[in-house]
Amino acid sequence: MAIEICTKAASRDPNVLGDCPFTQRVLLTLEEKKVEYKMHLINLSDKPQWFLEISPEGKVPVAKIDGKWVADSDVIVGILEEKYPEKSLKTPPEVASVGSKIFPSFVKFLKSKDPNDGSEQALLDELKALDEHLKAHGPFIAGEKITAADLSLAPKLYHLEITLDHFKKWTIPANLSHVHNYKKTLFSRESFDKTKAGKEDVIAGWEPKVNA
Repeated sequence: MAIEICTKAASRDPNVLGDCPFTQRVLLTLEEKKVEYKMHLINLSDKPQWFLEISPEGKVPVAKIDGKWVADSDVIVGILEEKYPEKSLKTPPEVASVGSKIFPSFVKFLKSKDPNDGSEQALLDELKALDEHLKAHGPFIAGEKITAADLSLAPKLYHLEITLDHFKKWTIPANLSHVHNYKKTLFSRESFDKTKAGKEDVIAGWEPKVNA
């Protein structure tokens, strides 16, 4: 029985997958594990009643596994790992937190209106730490094998790359070559290509937050 998953629809077209990095993380997990799934595209600005009944907060992703709706990408990915252990994506605990501060640092810098608030430097520090880790232990966070940590970080790096270039004309420094190679490796995977949002949808999704 296919897993059902509620995902964000693109604001420009309700029949196209939207730009939620947490949903993409779940879709990447399903793709990498070769688990059959069925998507329900949800227009988040006009949520259907049936969706609000299974997700009272109106958030995606929500997945139906063994007849039960489950919210939160962390929880969903954990259940999928237990249920489909045959392609293990478990991240060794000692590297599980690598890169975990990049997303909050990126969001802070993206929304920042003050060039002297330290948010750019904070993001650079996180990216440098990732670069050093990959240099010593790469190509992936846990070494030779892709794991859940990479599938969580890949969509966030994709959003970072698109939005910082668009809104701030900012790119990851070229000397962080291990991060650049890592992005290239992740973004070129078939699973990533199948589950990523369009560039224009990522920009449209962040626009209201940046201009708030």
